[in-house]
Parts: sequence; C-alpha cells; structure tokens
Amino acid sequence: MNLLITGGAGFIGSNFIRYILNKYPYYRIINLDKLTYAGNLENLRDIEANPNYAFIKGDICDEKIVDQLVSRKPDVILNFAAESHVDRSILEPQAFIKTDILGTQTLLEAAKKYSIDKYVQISTDEVYGSIKQGSFTEQSPLKPNSPYSASKAGADLMVRAYSKTYDLPVLITRSSNNFGPYQYPEKLIPLFVTNLLEDKKVPVYGDGRQVRDWLYVIDNCEGIDCVLHYGKVGEIYNIGADNERTNLEITKIILKETNRDESHIEHVKDREGHDRRYSVDSTKTKSLGWQPRYQFEEAMEKTIQWYRDNPNWWQSLKSGEYLEYYKKQYQKRMYVKDGIF
Repeated sequence: MNLLITGGAGFIGSNFIRYILNKYPYYRIINLDKLTYAGNLENLRDIEANPNYAFIKGDICDEKIVDQLVSRKPDVILNFAAESHVDRSILEPQAFIKTDILGTQTLLEAAKKYSIDKYVQISTDEVYGSIKQGSFTEQSPLKPNSPYSASKAGADLMVRAYSKTYDLPVLITRSSNNFGPYQYPEKLIPLFVTNLLEDKKVPVYGDGRQVRDWLYVIDNCEGIDCVLHYGKVGEIYNIGADNERTNLEITKIILKETNRDESHIEHVKDREGHDRRYSVDSTKTKSLGWQPRYQFEEAMEKTIQWYRDNPNWWQSLKSGEYLEYYKKQYQKRMYVKDGIF
C-alpha cells in the first residue's frame, strides 16, 4: 500500500510512520511536512534511510506541491498536519485557520481530482467541547471552545462536505490527549517532565482540576491503523483510553517520578476558554477489533524514561538550537526517492 502522510515529522505523525514501517515493511510512505517549529526530522532519524520512506518539505496549503504528490496516486492520504497548540491558537488564530481548514481543503481537492481510494483525517476530541458527565459519541454535536478546536472542527466539516457532495471516500479519527516520546515540549507532560529534569517549576493552569483522557501515542497509532484498514468509509471513530486524570494528578505523578516535591508547582492564571473535561466513547472503534494495549502507569513510566534518556532531543528544542539548525539544513530539502510510488 502507498501512503501519503502529511505532518509526518510531528509528534503523532512520526510515531505513526515508524509504527507502520515496522508493522508493514512492504508499505511505501511519502511524508510531506512543512517543518514548522514542531516538525522535527530528528523524530525520524532512525528510519530515514528506509528505501520505502521518503520525506518532502512542503506546505499542505501549497496547491502545486500537493497536486504533484497526489498525482502519483497514493492509495491513501492520512492528514496529520495541523497547528495544534491551544495557547498559540489564542494568540494567533489565523495561522490555525489557514493550515487546519484551508490546508485540509487543498488535500481534499487533490484527493477528489485524482480519485484517491481513501482519505483519513486525524482530528481531536476537542472539537466536541467540554462535557460535565458521560462521554461524547461520534454523533455528539461539535461545540469547540478555542480557535484551535474550532479550526479542527471546521476541517472535519470540510471532510464531511467532500464526502457528501463529491462522494469522496473519507474517514475521521478523533483521539483524546496523546502522550509519549517525541512530543514537543510545550504540551503538559513533556513540558513538565523536562522542566522538572532541569529543576524548574511547572506552570499549572488555575486550580489544575481540568480532566483529560490520556492516550499513549502508540495506542492511538494502532487505533488509526485499525480505522484505516477496517473502518467504514464516511464514518467517524473516537479513540480514547478511559484514563481520566486531572492536570493536577498528572503533575503529582510526574513530580513523584522525577523525585521532586510540590514546591515545584506554580499555579498560573487559567487559560481563556479552558475546557473543564474531555471524554470520548470509543465503543465504535473497539467494535473494529481495537483495544488500548498500554496501562496508563506503564505508559507514563516509559514516557518519562524516554525524556530522561534523550536530553539532547528536547534540550535543543527548548533552547531553540534545532530551529536554527533545520532552517539551515532543510529549507530546500525536497526530494522523492526513486521507486517511491
């Protein structure tokens, strides 16, 4: 199978590419990534020489490059590309609208033009908004509360529109909060782990009692894989782990694992429009044969240990060194290996 994966140098995308190449060594992958601050080719250093993998630097909003790649007729397009940090979306919503909505529409248009077999949109549980009790199902209304979640909801609706109007074969996955290796250290778990390893304080929003369902990234990759191969075209699939914890609980776990005490907690002003609780019902995805394999405690230990073992990876990101490096090394890096579809 030939896959065009967008945003594959990011956190979830890079983990997915590695997972796919390990599980399906005969699959061929082209990875299109703009290499913004969160796109890091170091995430894929171990597989970049794989003959079935190729990287291209480019923007999903660039109609020319998207057309060139999709004209190669990949079997599937999987769109991981997105601006994804809520805090940044509050400061600069226009960038989120451009990438998340316009970029998605650019991919959909190319998929329609070349009659691609399947298009998979990687979305988020945040499109549903906040819920006090119970869990969101795939039929729940979309009530996004941040520019980020609104841009992702807009992308999902565009995917639905192309399915209904043009009969484009699409699938959407909506996962809960991912964590694991290679996550850019602006998100809660990698930020707190790396801060504490540096003996710095960790900024907890408000009272820290916001609830999230924490999903190990490899479990999400397996869920997306299951939806890709067994999901019904035109459908949406929630992927969650039923690991609900408050941000304060997560903070205390990380404090314990890094041998720090609560004096390292710094409560800061709450985020504007901060959702109180996310929860998704994954029954539909489980009916395809998927189950999360990792226990939360095991996954947290593995994640924290990974950041302990890879200080050069995150220190270069937090210092800005990698950003300057990739600007010099990869600004014009655009190629496709011979034999890649």
